[in-house]
Amino acid sequence: MDNQYADTFKEEAYELLAELESSLLELEDRPDDMELVGRVFRAMHTIKGSGAMFGFDDIAAFTHQVETAFDQVRSGRLAVSKKMISLTLAARDQIKTMLDGAGQEGLVDAGVTDRLIADFKELLGQSETMSPAPQAADAVDLSSAEDTPAAADQVTYRIRFKPRQQIFANGTNPVALLHELSGLGKCEIVAHTRNVPVLEDLDPECCYIFWDMILTTALGVNAIKDVFIFVEDDCELKIEIIDHGAMSGGDETYKKLGEILVERGDIALEDVQAILSTQKKVGELLVEKGLADPIQIQSALVEQQHVKETREVRKQKEELTHAQEAGASIRVPAEKLDVLVNLVGELVTIQARLTETAAVRQEVELLSIAEEVERLTGELRDNALNIRMLPIGTTFNKFKRLVRDLSGELGKEIEMTTSGAETELDKTVIERLNDPLVHLIRNSIDHGIESPEAREAAGKPRQGKVVLAAIHSGDSVLLTIEDDGAGLNKETIFAKAVEKGMVSPDAELSDHEIYNLIFAPGFSTASKVTSVSGRGVGMDVVKRAIDALRGSIAISSRPGEGTIISVRLPLTMAIIESLLVQIGEDRFLIPLSLVDECIELTRADVAAAHGRDMATVRGHLIPYIPLRQKFSISGAVPDIEQVVITQVNGTRVGFVVDHVIGEHQTVIKSLGRAYKNVDGMSGATILGDGSVALILDIPQLVNSVEQSSR
Repeated sequence: MDNQYADTFKEEAYELLAELESSLLELEDRPDDMELVGRVFRAMHTIKGSGAMFGFDDIAAFTHQVETAFDQVRSGRLAVSKKMISLTLAARDQIKTMLDGAGQEGLVDAGVTDRLIADFKELLGQSETMSPAPQAADAVDLSSAEDTPAAADQVTYRIRFKPRQQIFANGTNPVALLHELSGLGKCEIVAHTRNVPVLEDLDPECCYIFWDMILTTALGVNAIKDVFIFVEDDCELKIEIIDHGAMSGGDETYKKLGEILVERGDIALEDVQAILSTQKKVGELLVEKGLADPIQIQSALVEQQHVKETREVRKQKEELTHAQEAGASIRVPAEKLDVLVNLVGELVTIQARLTETAAVRQEVELLSIAEEVERLTGELRDNALNIRMLPIGTTFNKFKRLVRDLSGELGKEIEMTTSGAETELDKTVIERLNDPLVHLIRNSIDHGIESPEAREAAGKPRQGKVVLAAIHSGDSVLLTIEDDGAGLNKETIFAKAVEKGMVSPDAELSDHEIYNLIFAPGFSTASKVTSVSGRGVGMDVVKRAIDALRGSIAISSRPGEGTIISVRLPLTMAIIESLLVQIGEDRFLIPLSLVDECIELTRADVAAAHGRDMATVRGHLIPYIPLRQKFSISGAVPDIEQVVITQVNGTRVGFVVDHVIGEHQTVIKSLGRAYKNVDGMSGATILGDGSVALILDIPQLVNSVEQSSR
């Protein structure tokens, strides 16, 4: 199988597995929701059928066993249970493992696959004689003989399956689909070959044949649609009921030959009428016999024509809508988007140079061109960045499974709810956010939520709650992880910090400062090591990961009521809005999302602080960091300096600079390996005049000053 097609299948399969996990977790809460059952079945059916077509026979055979169970649920012969959900989630994980290890020896444990198949057979109450999955897309599993529907339940369908000529290109075998359809009941198949060209014009990679099928089955129209579910965009499919079985009554007559041909679209009504015109029309005969008057005949003809036109218009609208939906989105490799954003970043830099050059020369025509280029570059930048924006809900769904598994492991009853799943973030931020959020949620479950017995003793419901929420906040996204557990114990945290020598016993710390101590490396209050947490690592890693994303993290807690962890992140990692500042001849950039305000710092203000790096702002003392001193920049200090006040992990901290130049759109460039570990710098950018400005890592600067003061 061509690697391109195999990769396409794997990409779609991963998406289906994510949808499958989400549907299963919803189904556990609503086991009677047949729409969810249908979603699970269709996901399995698509993976199975596509897997067989693309050569992933092991995945197709394994998925068939799971699909069979949910087909039994759809037909009402099996109820959804917690055991069934757990088995299917385990099967979902095994399918993912099989996808990850496709083509690589030793990466998939066949014993796990065999055990899961045996568990599903036991669930179904069937022996080892359960029919195996065919190697191609197979028929939907039929009911046992004792459950075979009576003939009165059979419905007859007329099906026309007309594949597009290029259907072979994606590996589809139409014959396998016909075989699967024939397994649904009594089936007659007729192949239309009139479009097959002469041999010298025939392209062996094109499909010229289409088929008519007459199928009598009790499985319903959804079973027919499921057969074609993974080729529905590559064919014209028409399914019509032509006999309702017992509901059709006892009339054994059927449509005339001309009516059938017209209904199928094989011949035009005009052609039938032309043939019938050689004899008198029914209407004329009825008028001649005095059985109907001309007005009655005209009325019937108007009805015929109206229904025909209405159906034709509806069909055209449906075809147009389907075509629009089919072309509404396309798949683009992430690498191509990264290249596009990088090119846009270079263009933004060049545009800044053009704007600065035009401002210096003051030529009207050049200024006009620069303004137009700036406008177009801005639109291109916004669109390019929006392409990389993804809803964070895809990440939220993963955590529902995490909460389910951990609550079972720890013997706790926990409900997780989410909000703001539609909130969008850059895909790079989302990818790097997964691990920190996993650890925060695990901490909430392990340390925060009490056992059901402890919660009852405290007058709380047995079931704890974890709420994961996202919301846009300016040019950032604010994530909160909130639990209704026991909350943080300030005395325990402070005592542990004293024990580790992090603070002195007589230190006076605010609640916020005490909570921030848990971000110190190696800090842990766990009394015992478990498989979930308590190994002395974690929250410091979380903080470093958030800092690396140029974000911030803050904690608030109330004893006995719960804890809220707030994470603020920039929308994108590629281009940010920043504040350009100057110290001596050097220029630096501060992420604008962290900036609260700017104030002046005079010599009198410095003298009034009596040697302390503190500024008074509207009656409140705010500590500041003199960057000239921090970076050892020489030169004369201006009489009036500027203090850029930022918000870092819930604390206001100022940074003293010579001048604040203004806002700047910053294209982030990574530092070379030689400067990768330089404290206080997160990257660089090229300014409009071609010079380089460093981007300050504000959280790291604050942390380094705190460490040195301790």
